[in-house]
Amino acid sequence: MERYIEKARVIMEALPYIREFSKKTVVIKYGGNAMESPQLKELVMQDIALLKLVGINVVIVHGGGPAISEMMQRLGKEPKFVDGYRYTDEETMEITEMVLSGLINKELVAAVNAHGIKAVGLSGKDNRLILAKKKGPKDIGMVGEIISIQPEVVQTLIASDYVPVISPVGVGEDGKTYNINADIAAGEIAIALKAYKLIYMTDIRGIYEDINDENSFLSTVNETAINRLKKEKKISEGMIPKIDSALKAVKQGVEKVHIIDGRIEHSLLLELLTDAGIGTEIARG
Repeated sequence: MERYIEKARVIMEALPYIREFSKKTVVIKYGGNAMESPQLKELVMQDIALLKLVGINVVIVHGGGPAISEMMQRLGKEPKFVDGYRYTDEETMEITEMVLSGLINKELVAAVNAHGIKAVGLSGKDNRLILAKKKGPKDIGMVGEIISIQPEVVQTLIASDYVPVISPVGVGEDGKTYNINADIAAGEIAIALKAYKLIYMTDIRGIYEDINDENSFLSTVNETAINRLKKEKKISEGMIPKIDSALKAVKQGVEKVHIIDGRIEHSLLLELLTDAGIGTEIARG
């Protein structure tokens, strides 16, 4: 009997968080091992289904870097990176769009649907959701910098009880297609939607003073701490767009921003619906 009582206690622990988040929008940047591992992917889809069923408006922005690199290599093209960004010539852009907006996006929509939840896949090109221009000053091909987010199509889907699943491919004023960093896209979409919470799923626990020292884990960081860690090269390379977009989001109205380890089973539920929480919170100040 005691184990059933314990289960009831766990459910009751979630109640205040369900009240807090009900009818609010949570943007999830989905990527890393949580997207590559079939077992973890299934658990994430379960989490998303539960969050939706208790009244939380979920928006998914997904990456797909490893799948793009794999497809490029299968087609005889070697991936190349400059300052953490994939060099994207026209052929690479075609492969990127095919993988992100075709293969991955539709697989995720089907996975959400399989749990009885309505989902619709979107590219950033749909209704000019992600309006972009060529990123500079270095020439890294068709990599885009976001000009603006036109969130109306996403808002319409949320109002109709759908989960929007968004691939980070943008469109220029001239109709050209651009490869957009998924972390940056998630942050800008969260700002445009006035989301209550933004969650980045990664392959690490969060932010550390020393990545080799588990005891140096930081449960909360603010702008001052982030600037120091970047100066000391403790935040570098691929983490920089993630951290910068997270900080911008919290400064521009997103109530809470967290970086969590998507390798942990049910990490979304642990972050959103329990007292413990996991990961690093990006705080104002």
